[in-house]
Amino acid sequence: MNPLTTLLKPAVSDPWVAKFLVHLATDRGASVYTQRNYRQALAEFQHWHGEQHPPPPPWEKLVRDDFRSYLRFLGRQKLGRAAIALRFSALRTFYKYLIRHGAASASPIKNLSLPKPAQRLPKFLTVQQMKDLLAAPLTLLDRPKRKSAGRPISVAACHRDVAILETIYSCGLRVSELCGLRVADLDPSEQLVSVRGKGKKERRVPISRTALAAIARYWGLLARPPEGLAPVFLAQTRRISPLSHVMLQKRLKTYLALAGLDPALTPHKLRHSYATHLLDAGADLRSVQELLGHAHLVTTQAYTHVTTDRLKRAYEQAHPRA
Repeated sequence: MNPLTTLLKPAVSDPWVAKFLVHLATDRGASVYTQRNYRQALAEFQHWHGEQHPPPPPWEKLVRDDFRSYLRFLGRQKLGRAAIALRFSALRTFYKYLIRHGAASASPIKNLSLPKPAQRLPKFLTVQQMKDLLAAPLTLLDRPKRKSAGRPISVAACHRDVAILETIYSCGLRVSELCGLRVADLDPSEQLVSVRGKGKKERRVPISRTALAAIARYWGLLARPPEGLAPVFLAQTRRISPLSHVMLQKRLKTYLALAGLDPALTPHKLRHSYATHLLDAGADLRSVQELLGHAHLVTTQAYTHVTTDRLKRAYEQAHPRA
């Protein structure tokens, strides 16, 4: 058995790791995904180190050769380059925390050479595919009603899901950003929405009239529309509780299938589609970077490869001397 598979939900016994995870959640405002991945990465390293030495790892005494050995171990587990990079990113960030708090004098991972991850172009939906997906939730209401023991289709839930999809595509939001939206974050008169992104960074992005109208229709179907600090999108029609990312992913799979698209596509692909369509329509890279909330321009540049490849194909198909 792969030893990494035994660490599905590791307990935190190392006091410095426990403090670091609290720091991630509170001071840095890391997403639930980052918290989960970093927790898992540190637990895996502790498990590997504990197989050879008594726990917990003496973080301040570890040297580069320890992490070279760990890198070779990960390679033998046939992990992909991106998965290895993620684990060392967690360790590197953890060491920065230890140094800042005087628990280590230097990072033994600094300048350690890692296998370079292969560049993968972001997947996205075409404009027509997005239109088909945005229309999918309401097609459930057009289906003939069956006499069955199953829960009846909720009109409010279908309109909520239309509003969710319109908002993601209109604003290019991450799942965590969408689930964290509050009514007070919306400014319908200015057509702006305040978004809390990674690291508690806040940005204001435009929201379309179409998305605002979809939200208004959804709220109009509720017995008591949310207000103030209540979530924009509710998990249930009668209770003020936010929609979870798990429920969002589950609902999206249903609508992707209804639209004849791949159900394995994630909500993040809608964000990719947003960025790609903006660049295709002539938006400049810096503006798209700010809209997406990317800390570094190089992250946004991945989308330019997509649009450049499409331009090349169009050129080759259309130019008589290509």
